[in-house]
Amino acid sequence: MQALAWIVRIAILLVLVWFAVRNGQEVELRGLPEQSWKAPLIFVVVVAFVAGVVIGLLAWLPTIVRQRREVSRLRKAPVPVVAVPPAAAGPAEPRLSADADRDVHGV
Repeated sequence: MQALAWIVRIAILLVLVWFAVRNGQEVELRGLPEQSWKAPLIFVVVVAFVAGVVIGLLAWLPTIVRQRREVSRLRKAPVPVVAVPPAAAGPAEPRLSADADRDVHGV
């Protein structure tokens, strides 16, 4: 299974390298009026990807913090002890149904 994961990783890496080589031309990014930047297309794509990952992780952070606090609180909480009622005097007798004398297979 790990070999398959590595094959997929290498395939993705090769596709990304191929994409970078094929898209080396410069693009012009326009921001505010009178501002523009020229950068290779692959750089723009990688920056957009990294920005998306960072924004996604920041959006996920409150959930992680909340879950870790909950786990910590549950670990510190005392374990409740459940009282078991004492057994009745003598062993319990098995209950027999009205059809106990019948064969279980119906023969």
